[in-house]
Amino acid sequence: MGARIAAEVFPPGEFLKDELEARGWTQAEFAEIIGKDTRLVSEVMSGKRIVTPETAVALGHALGTGPELWMNLESQYQLSKVRSAGENSIARKAKLHSKFPVREMVKRGWIETSKNIDILEAQLLAFFGISSIDETPGFSHAAKKQSYDDTSTLQIAWLFRARALSQAAPVQKYSESKLKRVFEELKELTEFVDGARSVASILANAGIRFVVLESLPGCKIDGACFWLDKSSPVIAMSLRFDRVDNFWHTLFHELDHILHREGMNEPILDIDIQNDEEKPANEIRANEAAAESLIPRAELEGFIARVSPMFSDESIIGFARRMRVHPGIVVGQLQNRRLLPWSFHRKKLEKIREFVVGSALTDGFGRMIEIS
Repeated sequence: MGARIAAEVFPPGEFLKDELEARGWTQAEFAEIIGKDTRLVSEVMSGKRIVTPETAVALGHALGTGPELWMNLESQYQLSKVRSAGENSIARKAKLHSKFPVREMVKRGWIETSKNIDILEAQLLAFFGISSIDETPGFSHAAKKQSYDDTSTLQIAWLFRARALSQAAPVQKYSESKLKRVFEELKELTEFVDGARSVASILANAGIRFVVLESLPGCKIDGACFWLDKSSPVIAMSLRFDRVDNFWHTLFHELDHILHREGMNEPILDIDIQNDEEKPANEIRANEAAAESLIPRAELEGFIARVSPMFSDESIIGFARRMRVHPGIVVGQLQNRRLLPWSFHRKKLEKIREFVVGSALTDGFGRMIEIS
């Protein structure tokens, strides 16, 4: 069904002209009848003057139509002028804002603000790689396109920005043999929070693009794994939880996805990453692998058997030193197993974000990157 085209709306003066011609009255004669100046009648008929309530009453009495007719004609005419000038632009802008997080994207510098709806729409089309606003954004790889029916527009926008950001990250050639060495190199950094400074360079040397992208408000993404092509894996992290345990667990979780070549045909978005409830098998496996990479399961269970339920500062610090990991990682794994209340040993969950963003390609947290 085609779009409706509004009929042309005429000013009330056109109808007044018809009424006077039907009666054979001149403008001067009609002005005398209603007790108004001839100039007023002339300007109303030419559309140069609006019909006020006072004028509408006079016209209604003189022509036997009632004042409501003339007020309605004037209202319709004035609305038609406003509609013709801006209603299409407003409707298009409302559609853009309802489909995409335009305000947040402008605020983060992902697109430029513009009062010109054509420029704003063109920027969104380019950002999401689509040819029409009615098209659903898809994440292309190897001639395949994945659409996101169950993913929020905030998450989709975050993911597309992460991909654009990753294309600017310099890396060496990727190989699986390099990836396997990465696990050992990263494990050696987990004892102290400032070890996170070397993460980006280690991953880059192995051919893995690593970017940090602050999440959008209400966008509960911990990290993502995807590939630009079959030899260009990407890890994107939001660092929405600024804790040493969450950072290392999320990183090793995404590395396990890369090790299994997951995220190649469609990106993997990890939300509430350490919660295994209603998670697919590969997510549970990646969580278990991440925990094992940081602290071998047998070692942790032996520690629990010896100490539980009295997890003192001394026991946690001693075990962390033996495992050569930060004490916060031990606390995080105990909390995830529900062996420690979330409020216990909070001081050991040190902040790590400043060490990560200082060396990684970062968008957000006060940093803004321009990407062509």
